[in-house]
Amino acid sequence: MTNHPEFLNHPGNAALKAGSNSLQGEYLLPSTDAVRLINSDGTAHTGTKYKETYALPDAQRLLQGYGELVMGRRINEQAGALVRQGRMAVYPSSFGQEACQVAATMCLRGSDWLFPTYRDTVAVLGRGVPPMEAFEALRGDWHSGFDPLEHRTALPATPLATQLLHAVGVAHAAKLRGEDTVVLALCGDGATSEGDFHVALNFAAVFHVPAVFLVQNNQYAISVPLIHQSVAPSLAHKAIGYGMPGERVDGNDLAALLAVLGSAVDRARNGGGPALIEAHTYRMEAHTNADDATRYRSAAEVAQWAPRDPLLRLEKYLHDAGTLGSADAAGFAAAAEETAKALRDGLNAPTEPDPLDMFRFVFSEPTAQLQEQGRQLAAELAAASTEGGRP
Repeated sequence: MTNHPEFLNHPGNAALKAGSNSLQGEYLLPSTDAVRLINSDGTAHTGTKYKETYALPDAQRLLQGYGELVMGRRINEQAGALVRQGRMAVYPSSFGQEACQVAATMCLRGSDWLFPTYRDTVAVLGRGVPPMEAFEALRGDWHSGFDPLEHRTALPATPLATQLLHAVGVAHAAKLRGEDTVVLALCGDGATSEGDFHVALNFAAVFHVPAVFLVQNNQYAISVPLIHQSVAPSLAHKAIGYGMPGERVDGNDLAALLAVLGSAVDRARNGGGPALIEAHTYRMEAHTNADDATRYRSAAEVAQWAPRDPLLRLEKYLHDAGTLGSADAAGFAAAAEETAKALRDGLNAPTEPDPLDMFRFVFSEPTAQLQEQGRQLAAELAAASTEGGRP
């Protein structure tokens, strides 16, 4: 049995108090099938009984989620156009897997923390980061454009799995302070092959921290398919080796994501410890604008995933239920277009970088050497300005 009293005292784990090791193992295992509440055709999914009951979110919450999906899809489309125009250096599209990011932000409180990857711009926007600040790094401007402390959102991590270590550190600190903060860390299937993934999950389990790991399994680590990364029954099954529960969810079903993630977040907040969630989704577009996806996957494979689109699925469900009216749809589209316009205007505006910034923002208190170098450069810039030229 587990050594952590918090684990046993959590209501969701009460059955383990009198159980055996085999019962604990059964509890930690994910559902046989990925949890789904709404089918690809927009109908309610009722055919499978899961090891725990995941209730369908209420209509207003799903309507809110639909609006966020519309926003995410429009941002992906707009960013794709801007990178083709040379307004951004690179863009890793999340077209087709926006539901994972929308659910992640909807399940968190403002006091919680999110640790995203380079593909999670939609999630960053969902945390309230202004569009231009969210895209600064992708344009190639200095730093990453927004204040992590203000938005309780870490800067998107490009190296695989490094953000998971930071996430468990923040979660551990929150536990030591007695806060009810939950940390949600996003990663892809490729990150599960990294050593940092193992270290982060092991630390989270041993120290029983309030962290939830959401693996967006979009089937490829750039060009490497999942079958060449792992032969485990699923990525969620890896959780049992760390002593935390794992779960599988249809990553294109926003309703199921809200239910599964919401349950894991609530459990972590109430002392139940960490969890690993694997969301089955698909990257509909290339890894980035610099990638040629046709070299490692077929058009037929991509076409198989098109009908599973998370936006169209939820739209059909809400429309048939009478929840999504024409006025609502128009309002969501207008709001998304306004955000897209703000992004266009911001990226089209010229910038004038200040060379002295490279000395100001290395440390919170610049060292004597940086101050000296900054003064030297400032003097050179002033002299060049006086002479009417540039250094």
